[in-house]
Amino acid sequence: MARARKNRTVTARRTTNPTDGHEVGEGQLPLPLPLRPSLGGDDFLVAPCNEAAVRWIDRWPEWDTPALAVAGPAGSGKTHLASVWAAVSGARFIDASELGRPEGGLVLGTDPMILDDAERLAGTEGQEQALFHLLNTLHGLKGRLLLTGAEPPARWPVRLPDLRSRLGAIPVAEIGVPDDALIAALVVKLFADRQLQVGVDAVRFLTRRMERSFEAASRLVEAIDRRALAQGRAVTIPLIREVLAEGH
Repeated sequence: MARARKNRTVTARRTTNPTDGHEVGEGQLPLPLPLRPSLGGDDFLVAPCNEAAVRWIDRWPEWDTPALAVAGPAGSGKTHLASVWAAVSGARFIDASELGRPEGGLVLGTDPMILDDAERLAGTEGQEQALFHLLNTLHGLKGRLLLTGAEPPARWPVRLPDLRSRLGAIPVAEIGVPDDALIAALVVKLFADRQLQVGVDAVRFLTRRMERSFEAASRLVEAIDRRALAQGRAVTIPLIREVLAEGH
């Protein structure tokens, strides 16, 4: 049985915006990135690499397109941002298994929809036909669809020419590679989500030595958390050094 955690706080946390007149407290890591409430209890970190995608969400319901694609690397917050849009638009997530079924399948209407990791449908004739039908039907009903994927739809390995043409016309909000400030903010948030107490020096030690990617940040924080729990240790530089040495 996994042991229960005590309630822990994070020493290194996001500071207030430096333009609002508040100073950074002693022992805090200065991370001047705004936090965007997801309306689901978490926070979405806004930075230059994702602000274009955030602007699209902010424009709702003034979209002039029936579909929008959000593209970005694994762990970049595509699903999280889609959840933000779902909260403000009333959109529902649909699964690829719901597409193309003759009975008991997807019931289409004017309500907005989200198809997460949609590029996995590419390359399968039945799934491609179903996606093409979905796009056409929503266009006729004046519905709205948000697609997410690692690549923009125009780069998906689609075989159906009509679908390839339709996907190529969909506007894309790309989430780019995170900069140093976002990686630091993300690491702090991931530790906070796990109620881990982490010092400023430890956070800086980690971010200066890790791969600059969302996926690497998530993987490393999980590995650090797992070791700290297993060994009953605090998250310190020596512990982080051990995890990094193991190639996580």
